[in-house]
Amino acid sequence: MTYSAGAGSVSGRSPRGAERTAAAPSGPENRSGPQETPRRATQATGATAPGGATATGAAPADPRPGPLHGLRVLDLATLFAGPLAATLLGDFGAEVVKVEHPAVPDPSRGHGPAKDGIGLWWKLLGRNKRTMTLDLSTPGGRDTLLRLAATADVIIENFRPGTLERWGLGWPELSAANPRLVLARVTAFGQQGPYAHRPGFGTLAEAMSGFAAVTGEPDGPPTLPPFGLADSIAALTCAYAVMTALAGRDRTGHGQVVDLAIIEPILTVIGPQPLWYDQLGYVQPRTGNRSANNSPRNTYRSADGRWLAVSASAQSVAERVMRLVGRPELIAEPWFATGAGRARHADVLDEAVGGWIARHKAEEVVCAFEDAEAAVAPVYDVRDVMADPQFAALDTVTEIEDPELGPLRMQNVLFRLSGTPGGIRWAGRPHGADTAEVLAELGLTGPEIAALRTEGAL
Repeated sequence: MTYSAGAGSVSGRSPRGAERTAAAPSGPENRSGPQETPRRATQATGATAPGGATATGAAPADPRPGPLHGLRVLDLATLFAGPLAATLLGDFGAEVVKVEHPAVPDPSRGHGPAKDGIGLWWKLLGRNKRTMTLDLSTPGGRDTLLRLAATADVIIENFRPGTLERWGLGWPELSAANPRLVLARVTAFGQQGPYAHRPGFGTLAEAMSGFAAVTGEPDGPPTLPPFGLADSIAALTCAYAVMTALAGRDRTGHGQVVDLAIIEPILTVIGPQPLWYDQLGYVQPRTGNRSANNSPRNTYRSADGRWLAVSASAQSVAERVMRLVGRPELIAEPWFATGAGRARHADVLDEAVGGWIARHKAEEVVCAFEDAEAAVAPVYDVRDVMADPQFAALDTVTEIEDPELGPLRMQNVLFRLSGTPGGIRWAGRPHGADTAEVLAELGLTGPEIAALRTEGAL
């Protein structure tokens, strides 16, 4: 539920570089291996990456290796949860090798808009990864993966349970090749249970976790997010699980299996709903933008047609908001003393806050709330994000140089470390760009690589 007392629109802005002509894709002669030392893109002027990519930040080069420098990860997964987990590890210095089928690349390469036939989503998801092809279902592909596993610390995969086992690449075989290996298995429903062998994606987790049931307007249908929410939460969880398993390995000397079901992390994120139901029989309803736990909490439209979000979770903030909008008498109402009480009177509070915001321009609203030390934020789309000074100060969206598309701007690493910073060393590489180099590093000879190609394993 939103509160609107007027109408308006946000003026459009052209994306930076919209007129740019993309550079031609790099040829095989430019597909050199990655540098040894990870660098933060915004601190690594001239840092060379595979294919000749360079980071273009203005700060001096930062020679410090990332905290995960020396960790080797094989990314066998496709689409989003598993690959994003590998990306997060690569962002902080891990050496990530993306392993794709020779004829069927990771479908994320074709998701969403493309420029000059090059998928842009992959440029984000595939960053800091070397790419190679390998058909794991062939004898040569199986043997090669076992050799790779012997050199790796982590494998991340999201095949349906039983697939790796069918190829002779189950945990017994992988752990025999490398007893210190951590195998992260990311599937919709986990490795056991009645749904384990069902195909599934993050959308099913968003539905089954209860997220969709509590999202949307009270009189509307359950609402799914327009992006990979469950996959992204699972990716963060997977990266955490991998690091947890590696910490365990430091103590025991042995690797282990991480069994991650995408339906589970999002269930934790949505809060104490199972506990409420268990103890009280309470089922959280859909409330739109409102909260059952506090008010005012909604989006409101300003006099110039901009939407703003207000949150008053703290009692002191709720009181400041009421004074700001000229309704201090509401503070004396008995029901105003608790968040739940305010939530039961959300109509009254929304009218007070929404009516005041509707009489002021968005910039005036933000300034007035800031002066009152009350919480407000404009509702942004990506154009606003790219222009916002706070995001700019944090370098949240940073620029790197890509040999295929030239300068690219994308989200930076998730957080800043003062001593061992992460960074974007290069954007997503072409399919199989580093196959020969990875195999040569593994010790395969030219004739052995040629035999794998003849077999169809590469």
